[in-house]
Amino acid sequence: MIRFKIGELIEKKEFRENRRITIGEIATETKINRMTISKIMNHRGYSTVTENLDRLCEYFACKIEDLIEHVPNSEVEN
Repeated sequence: MIRFKIGELIEKKEFRENRRITIGEIATETKINRMTISKIMNHRGYSTVTENLDRLCEYFACKIEDLIEHVPNSEVEN
């Protein structure tokens, strides 16, 4: 399963910039629908297009491996 680490990236950006980051702000800046961002963050196994991944990497100034990780299915089931 692919796990998105947007929550962790939001926390790091909030700490770095000393301010609160909202999903609405991310949606506006990335031009990704707010509901899509919410689903990426909250729905296990959600699938999204690579354009969204690229936009999120640009927004958070991160590498793709900072945004997503592969979790073997055997670990998810436990």
